[in-house]
Amino acid sequence: MSKSKNGPLLISLAALCFSTGGLFTKLLPWQALSISAGRCILSTIFIGCFLVSQKHKLVWNKTVVFGGLCLCGTVTFFVMANKMTAAANAIALQYSAPVFIILFMWLFFRNRPGKWDLLACAAVAVGILLFFVDSLGSGGMAGNLVALLSGVCYALVCMLNVFPGGDPMSSVFLGHLMSAVIGLPSLMQETDFSGTSLGCILVLGVVQLGLGYLLFTKGLESTQPISASLISTIEPILNPIWVAIFYGESITGLAIAGAAVVICTVAVYNILKTKQAQLPAAESGTAGVAQKGRRGSI
Repeated sequence: MSKSKNGPLLISLAALCFSTGGLFTKLLPWQALSISAGRCILSTIFIGCFLVSQKHKLVWNKTVVFGGLCLCGTVTFFVMANKMTAAANAIALQYSAPVFIILFMWLFFRNRPGKWDLLACAAVAVGILLFFVDSLGSGGMAGNLVALLSGVCYALVCMLNVFPGGDPMSSVFLGHLMSAVIGLPSLMQETDFSGTSLGCILVLGVVQLGLGYLLFTKGLESTQPISASLISTIEPILNPIWVAIFYGESITGLAIAGAAVVICTVAVYNILKTKQAQLPAAESGTAGVAQKGRRGSI
């Protein structure tokens, strides 16, 4: 399998890991910031061990610190939003990220989106709205704004490999460490450390965040930011499905329709983008023509 094909696959596997968060968060009887701290402590250790095993030295510069702050904002704002508004609102608004990526890529790099990028974003937005239409109006305005901030931060996380001087793995490690420190006072007040609680936090820290962001960061190396963001919208679809299956929460017909729209859109989008990337190389062996074929793509 070529590197270009590995990226979307790794992002998809990362989204699968991320999607376990809803179920195990519901099973864990802790406060939101306690959960955030507990899982981030474990994910920091997991990612730190990976960095040591790969002899990957931590990079320390403004871009890396900015990336760490964005990741910290993504996970912390999302946990806060879940306490301030409906869970469906929080995850739906977080996945407004593709729109912000298009905006940021245009503002920072003058990179205009192609028609397939815009159509895919629109289709994904429709799918998510269908999935959460029954609860989008039930949350508080403050919580919705915090969830939207999580979406802005997540858009920038998807761009960690784009900014000059960036090192995504260093930013991910730093962001998880920041989140662990922020939630530590809350975690120290928890009293339930039963086997179930410890098992849930272990899955959240090692699988959902640790392995999830490891796969996501490696996938970013060969995946464009807008593609990574669109592929990862698999997470808000699978998240409540796992909860419905293993926790007993109901899922509506509109939710199933929304899931189909998002999954089909992501699949078709990546097939088209792969063909689009291969076409210039097939028509000409020159680097100039290949570069021309990639213009207008985020």
